[in-house]
Amino acid sequence: MLTQTTSRVLEPSDLDAALAILDRDPVANAFVAARVQIAGLEPWRLGGEMWGWYEHGMLTSLCYAGANLVPICATPRAVRAFADRARRAGRRCSSIVGPADTTAQLWRLLEPGWGPAREVRTHQPLMVTDRLPDDIAPDPYVRRVRKDEMERIMPACVAMFTEEVGISPMAGDGGLLYQARVAELVGSGRSFAHFDADGKVVFKAEIGAATDRACQIQGVWVAPEYRGKGLAAPGMAAVLRYALADVAPVASLYVNDFNTAARRTYLRVGFQEVGAFMSVLF
Repeated sequence: MLTQTTSRVLEPSDLDAALAILDRDPVANAFVAARVQIAGLEPWRLGGEMWGWYEHGMLTSLCYAGANLVPICATPRAVRAFADRARRAGRRCSSIVGPADTTAQLWRLLEPGWGPAREVRTHQPLMVTDRLPDDIAPDPYVRRVRKDEMERIMPACVAMFTEEVGISPMAGDGGLLYQARVAELVGSGRSFAHFDADGKVVFKAEIGAATDRACQIQGVWVAPEYRGKGLAAPGMAAVLRYALADVAPVASLYVNDFNTAARRTYLRVGFQEVGAFMSVLF
């Protein structure tokens, strides 16, 4: 038992304690919790390290350090410790993302050494719902994407990512990692789309993270030529129907505060704001 106040890289034997921390906020922590439930805490399986912060021998805070740096239930003292560890290790992540307050504190500490960022999104409303809307019929054409439809869905995924993040996911490794992630979501039945008569994607979205308590919808996209035609809300209602019936009792998402059209759509479908995330993009 650790008796001092300290941080360290967690080991497989720490799994139950880490899951207990993640379970404190199953909605906000869905992304990391889903990874840990599948992969455990071995860095090679998890895709990164899990850092733990101990107060008087008790694990109280976490930070996932992989492709993203994600503070989890982190106290101010824990954030300082995680920032120290991140500075020593050097930046290996493509973004910092997490609850707005703790992420802002972490970025203030890291910015002198890691900055400038390519973009900082300080307020991304976190929204949740546990029911289908009464007044919006789900789009009957939205369905699970089949494994033999990868070539159809990929261009829409790349367009969404580029529009959302500001860089193409095909850069660097030629898109191998991104294509593998899309294939994983398609293979697990968590990729959804409405295809037109020519097989082109009209609307798409994925359930990107899923635990038995909450899931997170991501990658919501309407083809530019179909925007403004009222497809987003019925499309989201359809994805939400799948999510609540097949995946988890609560569905969540987070959205850029400047994306007023998307926020309006999510409110119409019944999502309510319960907090905010922040993202720092490199």
